[in-house]
Amino acid sequence: MILNKENEEPFPSPVPFTHLKLFLFFPPQHLRPFNFDPNINKPTTPNTLSSWFSLLGDTMRRRPRATFIVSVLSIITFASFSLHLSRNAISTWHPYSDLPKQNANNHFLLHTTHNKNVIDNDNNNNELSRQTRRVSSIKDPLSTVSVLIPDWEILVIVVTNTPFSSSDQYHCLFPNNANSLARFSGVLPFTNRLTFKCDFPESLRRRHMFSQPTLVRGGASSVTELLKPMPQLMKWNFLVYESFSTENDVVVFAKGVNHRNGYDRSPKELRCVFDFGNGVRSAVTSSVQEVFRCPHPDFEPGLDSYYGLSQRIGISLEIVAENIIIPSVAYYIPRPKPKLNAVAVQEQPKYFLCACTMVYNVAKFLREWVMYHSKVGVDNFILYDNASEDDLYSVIEELRKEGYNISTLFWIWPKTQEAGFSHSVVYSKSKGLCRWILYVDVDEFVFSPSWGHERDHSPSLKSLLPPLEGGRKRRVGQVSMKCLEFGPSGQRRHPEEGVTQGYTCRMRAEQRHKSMVLVDAVDPGLRNVIHHFQVNEKEGFVSKQVSVEQGLVNHYKYQAWDEFKNKFRRRVSAYVVDWKQELNPNSKDRTPGLGFRPIEPKNWTHRFCEVRDQRLKFLTQQWFRLQTPNGYTMAWQNH
Repeated sequence: MILNKENEEPFPSPVPFTHLKLFLFFPPQHLRPFNFDPNINKPTTPNTLSSWFSLLGDTMRRRPRATFIVSVLSIITFASFSLHLSRNAISTWHPYSDLPKQNANNHFLLHTTHNKNVIDNDNNNNELSRQTRRVSSIKDPLSTVSVLIPDWEILVIVVTNTPFSSSDQYHCLFPNNANSLARFSGVLPFTNRLTFKCDFPESLRRRHMFSQPTLVRGGASSVTELLKPMPQLMKWNFLVYESFSTENDVVVFAKGVNHRNGYDRSPKELRCVFDFGNGVRSAVTSSVQEVFRCPHPDFEPGLDSYYGLSQRIGISLEIVAENIIIPSVAYYIPRPKPKLNAVAVQEQPKYFLCACTMVYNVAKFLREWVMYHSKVGVDNFILYDNASEDDLYSVIEELRKEGYNISTLFWIWPKTQEAGFSHSVVYSKSKGLCRWILYVDVDEFVFSPSWGHERDHSPSLKSLLPPLEGGRKRRVGQVSMKCLEFGPSGQRRHPEEGVTQGYTCRMRAEQRHKSMVLVDAVDPGLRNVIHHFQVNEKEGFVSKQVSVEQGLVNHYKYQAWDEFKNKFRRRVSAYVVDWKQELNPNSKDRTPGLGFRPIEPKNWTHRFCEVRDQRLKFLTQQWFRLQTPNGYTMAWQNH
């Protein structure tokens, strides 16, 4: 992609969108060699016949050579442009700014039916523009934008205010009239946009460039002529995918701007771009991993008036030196304005200790994890759902009815665990949810070896946290604990009594740590690596690691083969994007001896077993074992 930037004003003066022009391809007939003489074809009168023949011979010899050079340059230029566009899959950064404006009075209601989000809308007038295409004999195509994600799946995001019925079936239609079933995934938080997933047809995977599909209701058998092509697919690894507005600034989440090798672009190299009017820019103040911060724009509408706008405000990032605006599916939402005579917000967070994790298809594990950690002091659970397809929300609803506090956010973006944890900090602060947050996965259980021996008080993770200290120069803002990694322990399938009961053999070495972090101590850049945040040292905060005698984490990492295989096929970690590719072979996210094929290694059930460790098994039996007419059972097995 080539961007021609005309009449740019010095930073930080905003540059209108009309001054950034996208040239998708340069017509070959306009290309000329660098020594091209514009007058070469003008008629010439030779002085003599011999000189005329000499000139004719030279001209005839030069013409094929010049034509050949022009042809070669044209082919090379067109090919390089095509490859660049295919790599970045850039069509336009702002997701829906060119869609026809919706009626300002067109409102919709979001509600839940059978744990599925549905939108009711009394306005069925849905015109399409160049973000979609019309397909003859197809009724009611939906206005969408699409992203290519791992495993050849397409994430389809439906434009706000699009009519939707849960009783209809949907399909993705592609340029060669191939189609695939569109599966409803969920509703994006804060913007209430529907999402679907569909498979990218194999017949199109060898194409030079990929086009976005059309999402249609009903069957796909009546598809005929495609009247208008769609723009190119955006790609998940070069995308602005989310934003969050705090009281003081805007937090933008983007892939492909900073790299995994530890290099972060300087904030001076970037700008936030708001799709409002002719485009408004603001300086980027922080650039860390996939998280970027910038001030609210000067034009900022009030939150009440924002929801009355006929069109939402897109947001993206600009790489200034390269004149590139990152493709985006994110919206900007203004900060809420404080109301006059409003009651002051409670200063103390609602919960002292929360547990936050990112989940995918963990319904069978969730009850044990929630019940255990609630027993040891966790007050609230924050689950970032990475588009689960099991009965996760049924289990959550049951736990809520039993009195457990569980918050959920639909977080569909692939390989964004660290970004999700960064989001949880600003989300918790804005909602006044948590003072401390424990970051562990659903296969990780935190405990202290001293528990079970102390009869005087109830066991609690809060005892590992420092007391509130005021006025001291150095304050503990993060408490970390080492991990012990357990193996399959002879299990060939998921143990019905739970992971704490079925997996009891582990590796001897202690592994990397997991942490409990004070929300107010997190550095504004929100940097975190493997459940461990960078604390704000300028404010005097430090991290502390407890001994394994005080606290540790049982990580049931290598489970029965079927469970382990499913976990690593859809891993949310970003360090090993695809474990079947020979990349990052020495990463700790890789499994020793597994290789790159999803084939069960020999003697898998007895691997990673060096120490028999049943401490947490016996402890949880003391707390959760129930006697029934058929024998003993664990409390989480009753459902």
